[in-house]
Amino acid sequence: MAPAAEKRMTGLVAATFTPLTPEGEINLSMIGPYIDYLVEKQNIKSIFVNGTTGESMSLSVAERKALAKDWCHKAKGKMDQVVVHVGCMTLRDSQDLARHAAQIGADGIAVISPSFFKPATAAALTAFLREVALAAPTLPFYYYHIPSVTGVNVPVRDVLIGIEELIPSFRGIKFSGNDLMDFGQCVSNSRPHWSLVYGVDEQLLAGLAMGANGAVGSTYNYVGCYFNTLMTAFENGDQLQARTIQFKLQELLCFAMKIGFDLGVNKQLMSDVSGLNLGPPRLPLIQCPPDNAKSILQKYHSLFGTPCHSEAQ
Repeated sequence: MAPAAEKRMTGLVAATFTPLTPEGEINLSMIGPYIDYLVEKQNIKSIFVNGTTGESMSLSVAERKALAKDWCHKAKGKMDQVVVHVGCMTLRDSQDLARHAAQIGADGIAVISPSFFKPATAAALTAFLREVALAAPTLPFYYYHIPSVTGVNVPVRDVLIGIEELIPSFRGIKFSGNDLMDFGQCVSNSRPHWSLVYGVDEQLLAGLAMGANGAVGSTYNYVGCYFNTLMTAFENGDQLQARTIQFKLQELLCFAMKIGFDLGVNKQLMSDVSGLNLGPPRLPLIQCPPDNAKSILQKYHSLFGTPCHSEAQ
């Protein structure tokens, strides 16, 4: 059965952080203000929830369902798309989350490869993806490739061979890898109704040059308005402006990496820039030390200056 909805995941998509209380419980009360911030301050109209940035693998199935439902409910009428990541270590949990995403009105689902027992071949990986997709056949389905986290280095170009015959709802890839040749081959062999979105924020411009339809990333939560400008500049052939914005993000991340950049630091930066209290990361991740957070925020302001939301809209 083909998907009922044919919205494509294109443009700039924020991979959302999961708001937690100081005690580490999910904090649904922050989701409404979070959505308003993305729309009003960052000009972001699509989100990718419960992914790596959302600490999905540190959350229970019940918590992920509650979050997905709230994101979908509160984004309705305000955002163009909510794509829910449903990948888990177990097939049954992934299928459960896929069915739930269809019930709550998600605009699409994405699945990461299992990373404990890893698929060794493209055929094994595709078989897993197929079983998850069949649990929600009316939703556009995306494979989420992030080998730095999963350790699964199966070339995505091999996964795409005959994939729509096996998964009729397949609609594209979230490619969060550094192998631009593999990504280029995916673009070269894609179909017009697929979306190939790039997920390495610090080299988005390279992904766009290879033919990406859009981008999904964590930093777009707080530099989204600038990267909307980058994408417009790229489309208009203004490579100088596009590179200028890209290099600023690279400088920020290089600075943060010297201190020790991880998801906890990234989440704290989002809280500091947005004014939203998103809470700490869940263990085993550690909250960013205050001195580190202060220096990274100062670097952010020195690079990006005043908010650009009025210019982006």
